[in-house]
Amino acid sequence: MAVDIELIKRLKDLTGVGLTDAKRALEESKGDFDKALSEMRKKGLTKAEKRSERETRSGLVGNYNHDGRIGVIVEVNCETDFVAKNEIFVNLVKDIAMHIAAANPDYVEENQIPEDVLNKIRKEYADKAKLEKKPDNMIEKIVDGQIKKFGEEHCLISQPYIKNPDITVKDLITDHISRLGENIVVRRFSRIALGEINN
Repeated sequence: MAVDIELIKRLKDLTGVGLTDAKRALEESKGDFDKALSEMRKKGLTKAEKRSERETRSGLVGNYNHDGRIGVIVEVNCETDFVAKNEIFVNLVKDIAMHIAAANPDYVEENQIPEDVLNKIRKEYADKAKLEKKPDNMIEKIVDGQIKKFGEEHCLISQPYIKNPDITVKDLITDHISRLGENIVVRRFSRIALGEINN
């Protein structure tokens, strides 16, 4: 079947695939754009997972300043200078910096949470569960749930993305890995707010 070239271009722009792949996906879905988009995203996510193992040596140090009161510097890495200069990547770095300013994470990801912090949280919630007379066999599950919740609240990549709370920052990055064809990693960040003293 003949597929509208505008639909092909739109699918290409949204997914970052080539024109031929976009055309094939639309033909396979018999012109159903949403179905084609869904299939392309599934394939893209699979490729993105494979790319996440590749080394990242290029990238950008981006920044964001909110009303002169909150400042953020973030290092986001990719594989090549070509992608680092791509407008899609540049905008991603800006969006991540803006998210950090708004959501104020403490860590990039869960494996950066210090063991003493995790032990303190474990003890607090275990003690609380015991005080509430929760069954012993439930305490470990309760504590694990609270640790997971702490990670979601305090770790950048697990937080709901401020511009679209239906996805996490990790989902946002995975989508860009799929679109740009390279691994992308948030290496580190620093956030300063006027009048706040960091411990």
